[in-house]
Amino acid sequence: MKKVVVALLFATALLSPVTAQYDVVNPIRVEVRNQFFNVISDGGSYDAEMLCREMELRFDVYNRLFRFNPAALTGPLRVVSFTNKSAYDSYVTSKLGSTRDGAVYLHYSQPERRELVVNRGSPDEERMLAHQAFIQFFRAFVPYPPSWMREGFAIYFNTLRFDKETRELRYEENLSWLETVKNLGPRQPSLESVFLADINGMPEYFQPVSWAIVSFFLNSGGNGDYFRAITEAFMLLSSNNSAAENSQAVMERLTNWNTMEKMRSDYNNYIAGRKTFAELIDLGQQAYNAKDIEAAESYFLAALYQKPTHYAPYYYLGLLAYDENNYDMADAYYRSALQYGADSALVKYALGINAATAGRNSEALAYLEEASYESPERYKERAESIMIRLK
Repeated sequence: MKKVVVALLFATALLSPVTAQYDVVNPIRVEVRNQFFNVISDGGSYDAEMLCREMELRFDVYNRLFRFNPAALTGPLRVVSFTNKSAYDSYVTSKLGSTRDGAVYLHYSQPERRELVVNRGSPDEERMLAHQAFIQFFRAFVPYPPSWMREGFAIYFNTLRFDKETRELRYEENLSWLETVKNLGPRQPSLESVFLADINGMPEYFQPVSWAIVSFFLNSGGNGDYFRAITEAFMLLSSNNSAAENSQAVMERLTNWNTMEKMRSDYNNYIAGRKTFAELIDLGQQAYNAKDIEAAESYFLAALYQKPTHYAPYYYLGLLAYDENNYDMADAYYRSALQYGADSALVKYALGINAATAGRNSEALAYLEEASYESPERYKERAESIMIRLK
């Protein structure tokens, strides 16, 4: 089931036509519209169109899971973008009494007043835009959803990021709260207290456990009942209900599929079975040192699945490929590790050894010379001894 959900996150739709026009009152501000969004930006036409594309791509990803009817929208969702931080702070403060970092969604009972406000280029923009964009989407269809669903899914989609070069979305599973949740032990709030937080009050550690519950329902392995239960629960959410009423309806549907006792047991097993990125790398290293190549590869591939843009899994998979005499594959993995920020001297030394063993002497000499130059204290002596044999 995890593969199904992750596949959703990489899917993109054909975008509706985008039209842009300059604000006649203030020609610096640009307004861009498409089927679902109205973006107003002080960053020029290109920036406004990029943000508009990003928002519609996000809308498509979210709705491939939730399946809301776009016809229910009363109009395009409003996004106001500021490249000037002072202007952003002033605008948000005028609405909330204080500013928010990066981005904030402002919700009102009147749909025409609702808006997502973004501080373009700020250090917190990427993270907060990802979080707040989902909340804008969700509350456009369900103004008062269960709080655990609102926060849990917002955190789940926090790592859905827009690549400005490819103009597409990319996703790495968000496991930033996993270690926290795993370490809660007896302090972890009950599933019931999280499900009914809008009725009985927010328990401690509400946000991380909300994310963990969402992750459990979407990725619970072979038990498709949980995925089916949560997607069917989406259909019970009503735009006319309070958060408490929606929470109660969802709770009843979820417990129709499984008893709370079984759900609690399956959830605990799921959390215990999930490994953090650091745990996977450590387990892979242990297996590699024990010469359990199959297990090591499994752990490193799992780490790569979690963080496909982190250098560590590529480097260790390169070591495994080298040990198995697959020099072309080792070369590809090492190059990827270098691309994603690995220690340059370390990887170039490995590339040199790999090329030398494969009989590519001139290539090996070039890499070994670079490693020796970049970190002579680590590689000069070793590299020179190998280079003498290659010349």
